[in-house]
Amino acid sequence: MSVSMLIAFIAGIAVVIGSIVSATDRPQMFIDIPSIIIVFGGTFVTLFISYELKTALGALKLIGQSFKRHDDSIKSLKNEVGRLIRWGYLVQKNGLQGLENEVNDDLRKENSFLAYGADLVITGYTGNEIRQILLDMLEAQAERLKRPVDALKKMGGDAPAFGMLGTLIGLVIMLGSMGGDPAAIGPSMAVALITTFYGIILARIVMIPIGTKMAARMDVTLFKYNLELEGLVLLAERKSPRYIQDKINSFVDDNEQFLIDRDMDRGS
Repeated sequence: MSVSMLIAFIAGIAVVIGSIVSATDRPQMFIDIPSIIIVFGGTFVTLFISYELKTALGALKLIGQSFKRHDDSIKSLKNEVGRLIRWGYLVQKNGLQGLENEVNDDLRKENSFLAYGADLVITGYTGNEIRQILLDMLEAQAERLKRPVDALKKMGGDAPAFGMLGTLIGLVIMLGSMGGDPAAIGPSMAVALITTFYGIILARIVMIPIGTKMAARMDVTLFKYNLELEGLVLLAERKSPRYIQDKINSFVDDNEQFLIDRDMDRGS
């Protein structure tokens, strides 16, 4: 569970509710079932009209995933840099057999991209061949990940539109009953505007922020994969561990750099 995400989401809802409670002694007027149906129902129906079922379900799944911890955003890249440097020593000492022993089931479960790239190195592909294969893989993966994120952001754009639709429906109903009790116009107008309120809430507190967050997470993961890609290419080219250290450290911040003289376990 991402505690920061949960706290931020609760704080966003609390800000809205707090402002309502502090501004009126009738907060229940902000609850209107037909308006909820129009905004939420319309937004979700449009999602399934606009996208294939797999993409639409993937977008909804992202909402739940946004509340989970994203390890790539939390963990330092220092461990990944250190692993590639250690692999450089293994290849230097034991050849590709030493690397093959590192690609176990735990690695495949933890980081399937790195395990797949290590398999390419073990197979004997050249550095350029490995770079091209993995770049194609990352490009395809980025495209697959991008579609559900785009769908979420589109929902953020659709929600206010359905809010406005509900407002127009409410205004039509209000104008149609103007010949009756004039005192009913004010409450009717308030109900008409609530749908716009719901649309903005759904868009600006849920869909667009979550879409932005998941896009940022995707960028973090793809950056890690690109770093690992470069390290795998250097392994295939049989570069020295020192060269791998200097090359890979150029990708990361100073506090995430792995230095052989400082961080290497001499007992390994």
